[in-house]
Amino acid sequence: MKHRSCLKRRKRSRFAVGHLALGYILGAGSAKLFKTSFNIPVALVLTIIPDADILLPFLGHRGPMHSVLVMLIAFAPFFAVYQKKAVPYFFALVQHALIGDFIAGGGVQLLWPLTTQSYGAGIAIRSQTNVGIEWIAFLAAVIIMIKTRDITKFFQTHKSNLLLSIPTFTTLLPTLASFPLGVPFWLVPPHILYTVIFSIAIILAAPTLSRCLSAR
Repeated sequence: MKHRSCLKRRKRSRFAVGHLALGYILGAGSAKLFKTSFNIPVALVLTIIPDADILLPFLGHRGPMHSVLVMLIAFAPFFAVYQKKAVPYFFALVQHALIGDFIAGGGVQLLWPLTTQSYGAGIAIRSQTNVGIEWIAFLAAVIIMIKTRDITKFFQTHKSNLLLSIPTFTTLLPTLASFPLGVPFWLVPPHILYTVIFSIAIILAAPTLSRCLSAR
């Protein structure tokens, strides 16, 4: 039973389409609202950070690392130092639990440690409803990226694009390589597009890192 439970939890972690899309949308939107810039690769990495609890056997999935209170405490130093510049990154992080996991799945402990009660809309994570929501978020993110020309940043030699290797190798590629698939078939195309774009960004950024290392 424990083995099956672990497998089930790993599959949940691969539902990254909505998290990546919502993280970008809220990050970009809040950056414009607060008239500040934000680093897209950093924001995208933050969108999947809460699911690192799957790698920590002493933490339950969708438990402490999905708590909005814990996220606020963790970000307090960044708010103190960077002030409004930290807002886009916080939104990219907190949407994971407050929107994505709240909408679909078995609930999330948003107010841990005050309470271990799980909150959620109760929509099945593999349901057509959730697949549709993830597609809407994905298409919205793509449209915004194209309209703002943020999409071009993935095809430039920014060192920070190397950070995209984190979602690529921990979430996207494992999903495409798993059997059976960790996500419904209709969510495979967005995973493939993410993987292609992120891979190009990583490859283009790699020589920049090599030059920096050789200069030292």
